Amino acid sequence: MDAQIYEVKQFLNNKTYLPLGDRGKKIMDILRFITAGSVDDGKSTLIGRLLYDSKSIMIDHLEAIEKQTKNREDGEIDLALLTDGLRAEREQGITIDVAYKYFSTPKRKFIIADAPGHIQYTRNMVTGASNSELIIILIDARHGVIEQTRRHSIIASLLNIPHVVVAVNKMDLVEYSEDVYNNILIDYDVMAKQLGIKHITYIPISALNGDNIVDPSQHLPWYKGDTLLNFLENVSIENDINLTNSRFPVQYVIRPQTEELHDYRGYAGKVISGIYKVGDAITVLPSGVKSKISLIELGGKPVEEAFAPQSVILHLEDDVDVSRGDVLVRDEDLPQVEQQLEVLICWMDSKPLVAGNKYLFQINSTRVRSILKSVDYKLDVNTLEKDYSPQNVGLNDIVRATIKTAQPIAFDSYQSLRVNGGAILIDETSNVTVGACMIQ
Repeated sequence: MDAQIYEVKQFLNNKTYLPLGDRGKKIMDILRFITAGSVDDGKSTLIGRLLYDSKSIMIDHLEAIEKQTKNREDGEIDLALLTDGLRAEREQGITIDVAYKYFSTPKRKFIIADAPGHIQYTRNMVTGASNSELIIILIDARHGVIEQTRRHSIIASLLNIPHVVVAVNKMDLVEYSEDVYNNILIDYDVMAKQLGIKHITYIPISALNGDNIVDPSQHLPWYKGDTLLNFLENVSIENDINLTNSRFPVQYVIRPQTEELHDYRGYAGKVISGIYKVGDAITVLPSGVKSKISLIELGGKPVEEAFAPQSVILHLEDDVDVSRGDVLVRDEDLPQVEQQLEVLICWMDSKPLVAGNKYLFQINSTRVRSILKSVDYKLDVNTLEKDYSPQNVGLNDIVRATIKTAQPIAFDSYQSLRVNGGAILIDETSNVTVGACMIQ
């Protein structure tokens, strides 16, 4: 089999598709969520409890954790060790890197990102949260809403995460007090309104003891809501898929040039939003060339339409110039095409961000050279105050800046269409990702 054809078939076979007659419902319903909170709020223990109580731990892994556990004397295993995989994490009892874990129940599959709580690892949280549909913000019931709670909530707001769960943990240490829980809800609700956070769900839990994690707690008779797992299994994420604004970044141009497929020219990629149908008039951006869709292939078979988040091959009626990084959009709904962009940047490098520096700017499959024209202000993520004359921009700082790209790019604002408004900055020398961008 021709190497290019084989690669394309692998590309298609490794993807998850939506049934054409039932838009918005995934064949494999996957929820990506992140946990965030201050140090020792119990994030790793919470994930460990979810894995343990849902019986999603391999026997050999469980045996290894039992040997390493710090609670061997009382017979309890240290659930945090299920996610704190780095040696330094185990030694210090903290989470340093973003730890990804996978588990499933009969209702849904889950991908969990366990983000660090330390301020100096804010960049790690941004990395884990950028692809998450839901965030669990843990609050220690003894301490209530603190600086890190505000910091993580602001980041969740900036990243436009659709669903927020506030898990009030360690309820066992405040004697499962309803008054303590209600006071935390009042405090958080005030902050959430300031940040414009919607779709908040509050759940009182004890990750260590398993209260309200998988099964309802007998210690919380006053709480009538869902357990954490039941909420995660049933929270609706179908409406988070944008089926209105059609965006198709080209990842790969397929030209086998064989006798069998002499004139074959297809454009492989993922429909990141919207719907495409055979016969649709489309525009190739940034060039502005127009054509029509002549064929759509899904899983090697022709179909009449494709929609987010399917991975497909599109064919055009005309033999136009289309390359990796170009975006195919329907004529009636064009994104912005500009060279000068206003962006929020979470700086992720130890070297400072300085106006005049050059970086590679990548949005989806588009990668172009760029220059940082100016830093407009630095945002205090604890107070949302703006410093219009920052002395320096260092690791974990969030700034608003102006970037000019070497050629026009097609984009949407991050708030209006997250999948086409997020980008990264790459160091040209080391090829390391140094900044996460949200286009304004």
